[in-house]
Amino acid sequence: MKPVNTLLAGTGTTIFTVMSALAVQHRSINLGQGFPDTEGPADILQAAAGALMDGRNQYPPLTGVPELRDAVAHANARFYGLAVDPASEVVVTSGATEAITACLMAVLDRGDEIVLIEPLYDTYAPVARMLGAVPRFVRLSPPGWELQRAALAAAFGPRTKAILLNSPMNPTGKVFTSTELAFIADLLVRHDAYAVCDEVYEHLTFDGWRHIPLMTLPGLRDRVMRIGSAGKTFSLTGWKVGYVTASVALASVVAKAHQNLTFTTPPNLQRAVAHGLAKDDGYFVSLGAGLQAKRDRLAAGLAGLGLGVLPTNGSYFLTTDFSPLGFAGDDMAFCRHITEQAGVTAIPVSAFYDQPDAPLHYARFAFCKREAVLDEAVARLQQHFGARTLTAAG
Repeated sequence: MKPVNTLLAGTGTTIFTVMSALAVQHRSINLGQGFPDTEGPADILQAAAGALMDGRNQYPPLTGVPELRDAVAHANARFYGLAVDPASEVVVTSGATEAITACLMAVLDRGDEIVLIEPLYDTYAPVARMLGAVPRFVRLSPPGWELQRAALAAAFGPRTKAILLNSPMNPTGKVFTSTELAFIADLLVRHDAYAVCDEVYEHLTFDGWRHIPLMTLPGLRDRVMRIGSAGKTFSLTGWKVGYVTASVALASVVAKAHQNLTFTTPPNLQRAVAHGLAKDDGYFVSLGAGLQAKRDRLAAGLAGLGLGVLPTNGSYFLTTDFSPLGFAGDDMAFCRHITEQAGVTAIPVSAFYDQPDAPLHYARFAFCKREAVLDEAVARLQQHFGARTLTAAG
């Protein structure tokens, strides 16, 4: 038989699926895949249930129901001072991953170059390559995940069409600073390039850090496609409701990509998300505060075991350096080991690198879980490593 698509055939199963399946097999506490273990706000769930029964279950408009497009536009103005036309500058998608694909489809032609920052979410590079684009990688440096400006500038050239920027960042928890964003903005203007901004963790920041959308910087309003996620903002990851904010010229092409991917998204969920985006300021403030407490709880527990805990200023995730434990193996071996032997699952950080020579001594833990679950995970690791951990730390 003729071969199937070469790129897809050579693409492995996502690490999140692999480790989550392993967690189920070994009845392990899953601190790998980034989803909360509690339901989202009851009023949003009730809004979805009510909308399901209101007789509006046929195809909604391609770009999203008016209620949600209005809510996204108002949220842009409320949180960031961005004036957005809900009728022409918002596209609702079936999750942020689809939004990323649609945005890349909107600007990339075969042979174009796109700048990607490692470590990176594992769908970025495969989607770019499926579109025939050429990724140019720039690597952040742990433990502080500093942006190497000379390397970033060198990645831009005459064939650069876009950069894909994730802030707050998965897996590092980095929140890009205003000076870093200004440097990126200058490169975009000088090279006449676009930016696809994955901002799904926009409300999940800690320690006084504030997310700044790249779109708000001078000269970038028409160059940026800004992606948000109801799943992350409302702890409803299974709903898969995302939204893109972009100029009329870009949004119209994103919509054409969207119509050839999923076409639309369940209308009752869209209307419920619109209800959620109108929640009072207290809700959005509490998101970061509640997660910060969980971050600190897990960080203290892992540090007490002897792991090096890297700083995280946003997202759901902590990156840890397990080399102080004296484990003889790479990060994949470590994550399999603690899943099978300790009953706690993490994600190997090398899975977030496309290029070779990735660091092999970091593991990512998700802290978006109940406090009792985090405590039990630490207790299991303590029981497993025990005296060996204390000796290595000591």
